[in-house]
Formats: sequence, C-alpha cells, structure tokens
Amino acid sequence: MIKIYSNYMANFRGLSREIWLLSLVTFINRAGAMVIPFLSLYLVNVEGFTLPQVGWIMSCFGLGSLAGTYIGGRLTDTIGFYKVIISSLFLGGVGFILLQFLNTFYGFCIGIFILTLMADAGRPAIFVAADTYSKPGNITRSITLIRLAINLGFSIGPLVGGLIIAHINYTSLFWIDGLTCMLAAFGVFLLLQPKKQKNKNEVKSITVKEGIPPYLNKLFILFFVIMVANSLAFVQYFSVMPIYYEQVHFLSEDVIGWLLFINGATIVIFEMPLIAWLDRKQISKTMATFWGIFFLGLSFLVLNLTSWSGILVVAMLLMTLGEMIGFPFSNALALEMAPKGRKGSYMGLYSMSFSFAHLIGHNGGMNLVNSFGYFSTWTVFSIFLLFIALLTIWLYFQLKKSEAGKV
Repeated sequence: MIKIYSNYMANFRGLSREIWLLSLVTFINRAGAMVIPFLSLYLVNVEGFTLPQVGWIMSCFGLGSLAGTYIGGRLTDTIGFYKVIISSLFLGGVGFILLQFLNTFYGFCIGIFILTLMADAGRPAIFVAADTYSKPGNITRSITLIRLAINLGFSIGPLVGGLIIAHINYTSLFWIDGLTCMLAAFGVFLLLQPKKQKNKNEVKSITVKEGIPPYLNKLFILFFVIMVANSLAFVQYFSVMPIYYEQVHFLSEDVIGWLLFINGATIVIFEMPLIAWLDRKQISKTMATFWGIFFLGLSFLVLNLTSWSGILVVAMLLMTLGEMIGFPFSNALALEMAPKGRKGSYMGLYSMSFSFAHLIGHNGGMNLVNSFGYFSTWTVFSIFLLFIALLTIWLYFQLKKSEAGKV
C-alpha cells in the first residue's frame, strides 16, 4: 500500500509552486460551483419551470460556454491570462449571487448565458497559465494536476451542496458559489504573481504549419462529430439525471450529492493509475475512446434493467469508468491527429465539442423525457451510443489505413 501511494505521488513531484497554487485556486473555484449540478432541480422544484423550458435554459448555458471559451481565448492573447483569470472568477462570483434574484424564463435564459460566458472565459487562460508556469518537460503533469483539482472540487462541491439544500435551502448555494469564486479571484491576486507568456516572436520563428486545417481534415471532422455525440449523452448526468433520481427513485438532494461525489472521487483516486496501466499496455487511443463510449452507453442501459435504486451507483461507476478511459485518450488522440504548427486550431475545435454538447444536449434530453419518459430516453441514448461506438471503430480502421498510406 505504501509503495502504491509513493508511486502515485511520484507523478506530482517537481511541479512548480505556481502550478500548485493554480491548482488550489481551481479546486476552490470548482468546489464552490455547487449550483450547477442542482440547477435543473432548482428550476423545476423552486421556479416551477417545465422540462422543455429547463432544456432551453440549459441550452443558453451551452451557448454561454461556447462564447465564453472563444472570447476568453482571444482576451488571453491580448491582455494576458492573469487578468482574464481574475476577471472571470470575480465576475462569475457576482453572476452566481445575482442569479438567485431571477424568476422568469427569459430572465434565466439571459442570466445563465451571461454567467457561463463570464465563468468559462477563464478556461483557456488557466491552461495558458499552466504552460507559462510549468518547468521544462512538466506541462503534461501540470495539466493533469489541474484536472485532478477540477475533479476533486467537482466531487466535493455537489456533496456539500446537497447537504446545504437538505438542511438549509437553495438560496444559500448561490451565495456560497458566488463568494467562493470571489475568494478564488483574491487568491490568484494575492498568491500568484503575474508572469509574461513565452516569447511569441521566438515561437513564430520556429513554427511551421504542416498538413491541413482541422475543418478540411475529414477524419478529424468525423472524430469531432464522435466527440460531440459522446458529450451529448455525457451531459445528461448533470441535468436530466438529477431530476430522474428525484422523480423516479425519490432521492433527496443530499443523497444525489453523494451519488455525484462518487464520480469525482473515483476519478481522483483511480484515473492516474488506470491511464498509466493502459499506457503500459499500449492501447490504441482510438480504441480507448471506443471503450469510453461503450461504458457510457452501458451506464444508460443498466438503468432500465431494474427499479432497484442501487443500480444508480452501478450506472454512475460505469459512466465514470467511461469518462476516465475515454476523455484523456480522446484528448491525446486529438493532439496526435494535429499536424505540426496547427495544434492550437485542432485542440480549439476539439474543446468546442463539449460546448456544443451543452448547447443541444440538455435541451434534447429534457424534451425526450417530457415526450417519451425516462425508460425510452435511456433506451435511445443506449442505442445512439452503440452506433457512435461502431463509428469509432470505423475511424480506428480509417486512421490505420491513413498511417499505412503515409508509410
């Protein structure tokens, strides 16, 4: 056990002080984001909106994420990551506090859009900061630490949020979310010293663009479509699924928080060793993406097998296994498919797949449930993901054929 712990911790030795501080701030921010997992429940139970209305509000969430990521990336290049991170955290905190005072459908649509735009504007800046503060050769491990901080925060946040709702009220969540975002902003301001990004002129002098842009790369566009489809199903666990837990299995918010905690905690404990083991087995990145989609589809299928509430834990673990295998390797596959000098544009398109999923996934799931019920909705997602998994296998053979052609 001691050896396992030592090997696990060895992955994080040698990282800079700034990366650890950046991860701590990210953890505080994500742990404070308690409203998001319970937003659909709040909109139905407190505000009295219908499922289709909640779907449109969540589409505005996705649209704000899409706009925020794009604007944040542009602002990071012009005014620097330091100002973008602080502004995003502080304004996002203000947005969370003000959100509780909205009570109309269109008000929520606009409010969620603006809030997500401000909050997600900091996402590109965080990773640019990681690149800037990383020691030579440590960028991958630095990003991994930040990813673990995000997942640890996301596992603790819903757990605490569910307890707060059960024992206090929903309103408290908005205040806590807002204040923790502001606390994270002050943490960056006080603890993280601004640092210039790597010399742009130096980068330009050695950058040679090869290959074709991502939107002209047919295989990458197919991969992008696969990732959008996978994410469409994945986001159901954070909007439609909490309502399913309450309406069908009669779970309270604190128990729902524990279920969501399983996801983040499992990732924090097992993702790094699992990925290291799969790397040693030299699994194909495309096939790892296939298995991620397969396990996600299986998580929807098992929900229809029994009315036993314990199946919810099984489904959550299957979904988490799919996430742990699929997302890291799909990220690596996107980088692998990107030619020299075009990695930014390829990774930008890859990152947008999740924003597109937020834009249409929540809305589609809510309307499916409203029209056909949960049983049919989970069946549709199971069949849909089976088709996407088969499409991923086809991509695997096309990529192998493409590589053979180069040789």
